[in-house]
Amino acid sequence: MFTRTKTRTVHFDGPFTLAGLDGTYPAGDYQVQDDEEQITGISWLAYRRISTVIEVVTGKKKSLIDIDPSDLDAALEKDKQLATQKN
Repeated sequence: MFTRTKTRTVHFDGPFTLAGLDGTYPAGDYQVQDDEEQITGISWLAYRRISTVIEVVTGKKKSLIDIDPSDLDAALEKDKQLATQKN
């Protein structure tokens, strides 16, 4: 089966937490990788997400942590609302 990885940068204006991460992480930019597999047996090219990881730095160590993409979306939305309230 054919798989691909899409990398994107997400930005948090304030500290955040996510299920799967230990503790609270500081505001800033974070790399997120989505692995997708090709859906076969259909007449058009389509993919489905099979995993999402976020790159975090603790001390001098970089780690890729599995996360739920809906948790990430919720945390980004919460961060956006908090940033709007501050302005």
